[in-house]
Amino acid sequence: MRGDRSYYVRGEPKAPMRESEISSRQPVISSKGPRRWNSHQQFFNPSLRVFFRVMLGAIGPGLALAITSCQPLLPEFSNNSDSSTSTESVGTDESGSTGINNTDTSIRPDPAPQKQQLNPNLPTEPSPELLQESWDTYRQRFIQEDGRVIDWEAESRSTSESQAYAMLRAVLADDPETFARTLEWAQDNLARPSSSQPGAPLKDQLWSWNWGMRADRWVVLDPNFATDGDIDAATALILAARRWNRPDYLALAQLKLKDIWQFSTATLGDQRYLLPGPQEAFVKGDRLQLNPSYLAPYAFRLFATVDPERDWSSLVSSSYQVLESSSELSALGLPSDWIEVTSAGNFQPITQPSKLNSRYSFDAYRVWWRVALDATWFDAPEAKQYLNDHLSSFRESWQQEQRILAQYNLAGEPLANYEATSQYGMLYPALKHIAPEIAAEMFQFKLLSSYKEGLWDDESAYYSQNLAWLGLFPFEVFSETVR
Repeated sequence: MRGDRSYYVRGEPKAPMRESEISSRQPVISSKGPRRWNSHQQFFNPSLRVFFRVMLGAIGPGLALAITSCQPLLPEFSNNSDSSTSTESVGTDESGSTGINNTDTSIRPDPAPQKQQLNPNLPTEPSPELLQESWDTYRQRFIQEDGRVIDWEAESRSTSESQAYAMLRAVLADDPETFARTLEWAQDNLARPSSSQPGAPLKDQLWSWNWGMRADRWVVLDPNFATDGDIDAATALILAARRWNRPDYLALAQLKLKDIWQFSTATLGDQRYLLPGPQEAFVKGDRLQLNPSYLAPYAFRLFATVDPERDWSSLVSSSYQVLESSSELSALGLPSDWIEVTSAGNFQPITQPSKLNSRYSFDAYRVWWRVALDATWFDAPEAKQYLNDHLSSFRESWQQEQRILAQYNLAGEPLANYEATSQYGMLYPALKHIAPEIAAEMFQFKLLSSYKEGLWDDESAYYSQNLAWLGLFPFEVFSETVR
């Protein structure tokens, strides 16, 4: 979750860790050995396993998540232990920028490297074995025996996002045991009680977004919910209910959907919008603050099949309105991490001063994947149109330089002199729809080259592992399951 309190804002990638730092990390314990994926529509072959050795040079440093604490809007949301001056919680680039300042200064990129040609001896798309190996490694490195998912790059914290990503990956990998563990940990540790009294009833079925260390105790650091985490968790629960015949999972998903609708949507004019979190944080009088990367039209279509009491199709409509209108603010036609819509229906950059920023960066990467998934699962024409219209600048950049930098301001100027594996992971499924030849090159030149022994970038790169894997997974094998 990212927002105007102690919600986090993604910052710059940290430099790769030294070997001594990696070896000093507390290991993640998994109670089970490596598991095999069961066959699903003939895609996975459980008898195969390949350990890839990277033959190409790795691209830039792995991603870190930056945490910033903001002035609380409500007293109970204050978190004095989350210092925005912490060097561990705020990623910096070479110039020392925190990545959350409101003045975006463009940079002059280094010259592009020499263009490559596809190597016929290397794959141009992910194999089932690579996805299996990556999931096994992720389980062992990032998921504890009790089901807690650890973000090693952010002071070993856990988030609703991390638990939801693990649940989604587990159901796609046909791993009911890991699914159950990660769900149980989230329910036990991220639930939002109505008071601090022991045994108090829950205020809703949404999850606190941030859990970590405070004063030598592991506790909820921020009780606010992050809508993307609950949307991804609800999606995973519905898929799990259908794949494993678990009506209890469906019942929990339906409770979550009721609360998402009640507490994390708002009407402005005649349109209902998805908010990034609680209404009291993101409804700013006559305007709403929105995060385009939370918009999941494929999920809203899926939710409509199990929750007919609410008009989820209205969120499909408003999602594409937000995506199209807000992307028009960018000279390159790109989505922004954050955007505002006024009561008059006008879209504008985030009103300053604010910790939030209207630029294309680490949050916005997920727009490509979410829209591509709507095209894959539901053959949505508006999804295909959005990808075709708004990836044109990146297609041109790739054809000229075979690279896409990590951040751009609204003027279309680069803000970073590096690339991001997480971005390439999210671009891959989108480009498969509109430019498959670029998708093939991007996989071989960028994603395969940054992959080694089950990991992208390095063994602490939580965000890269998830976005690369989710972007590479062939979601088309689940098309019949979701319809």
